[in-house]
Amino acid sequence: MSLEEMDLEIDQVYEGSRNGNSSDDPLPRLLGVDNGAGFRHLGKRPGTETLKLLVLKSNFNDPDWPDHLDYETGLLTYYGDNKKVGDLHSTPRQGNLILKNLFETTHASSHSAHFPVILVFGGTGIYRDVRFLGLAVPGAASLGPDEDLVALWRSNGPSETRFQNYKARFTVLDVARISRAWLTDVANGNAVESPHAPKAWLDWVFSRKYRPLVAPHSLDIRSKAQQLPAGKVDKNIIQLIYENYCDDPFAFERCAVAIAQLMMPDIEYIDLTRPWRDGGRDAIGKYKIGTGKSAIDVEFALEAKCYQSNTGVGVKALSRLISRLRHRQFGILVTTSYLSEQAYQELKEDGHPIVIIAANDIVRLIKEKISSDKIAIANWLESLAK
Repeated sequence: MSLEEMDLEIDQVYEGSRNGNSSDDPLPRLLGVDNGAGFRHLGKRPGTETLKLLVLKSNFNDPDWPDHLDYETGLLTYYGDNKKVGDLHSTPRQGNLILKNLFETTHASSHSAHFPVILVFGGTGIYRDVRFLGLAVPGAASLGPDEDLVALWRSNGPSETRFQNYKARFTVLDVARISRAWLTDVANGNAVESPHAPKAWLDWVFSRKYRPLVAPHSLDIRSKAQQLPAGKVDKNIIQLIYENYCDDPFAFERCAVAIAQLMMPDIEYIDLTRPWRDGGRDAIGKYKIGTGKSAIDVEFALEAKCYQSNTGVGVKALSRLISRLRHRQFGILVTTSYLSEQAYQELKEDGHPIVIIAANDIVRLIKEKISSDKIAIANWLESLAK
């Protein structure tokens, strides 16, 4: 079957040719879009009322703009196309202007009967083949209108010139297959009227009801490989942190606290235990659940382990943290390495309330919340000591 006739199925790979140039791109034949960069379209851009189809494509390997799809929640993080110094909305493919219009329409007081179909694809690393990741809509049930599209500041070049780019959040809907019949109707401008339109998409268009495609991990125990960074850039980031603190574990405790706050921003109070009083808990604090006067505080204890990547945190160190947790407390373990298989297994089997922030988690948080630039990270680490 040719690409022009195929349905779209979740995680299906669509292969292009093998000429070694832009003609290898399968998306033009698959959907009728061009072979440009991340934003592809059918219809007239950038307005939502004239845009029929939008394709978001990412290789998910840009350290400065870490696009990410959370398979467990169906939440997609996608960065705009102003990736160098310039006006936020004046980009050649009008990607950021499209994002602005999409989210404005999403949060408008009245819902239009027309909305562009958004399809998400990821690169496979093999020529220009792509993997279909899903049918997406702007925003998420858990995010407000001030949270799903945010203009971030970045700096670039020798003069550190500042500029902005969008960070957008989408929900991938629970739609396993998109029929060729609907794709044809979409191209003809009949997405909503089509009898082939997915119900989950129609529910969102008319009532903004989010039905995400969630895929929880069948195994809760992460392997060593899953806890350690894989790419060169990611390995360099965790090595930078390790080398900064390997001779001063007490200083790493302050860094571990900052990392925990990056992951859990509702930590409202935290206190480092003094070195001579340290009985196993490097910090204690309170985590806020809820908002306003209805909120409650839950106490936690944090332990930090600055280890080389080939040295895992074992059962003994984990047991030390567990034994010191009081009733209704939870624990946080932050390490520049990984939790050993036996320790992880005991943690999960016994149901201990401990959050594991391993090396790979640290790298992801640093790239997303701080930077992927070594100088910027070093400056951030230095600021923690002040």
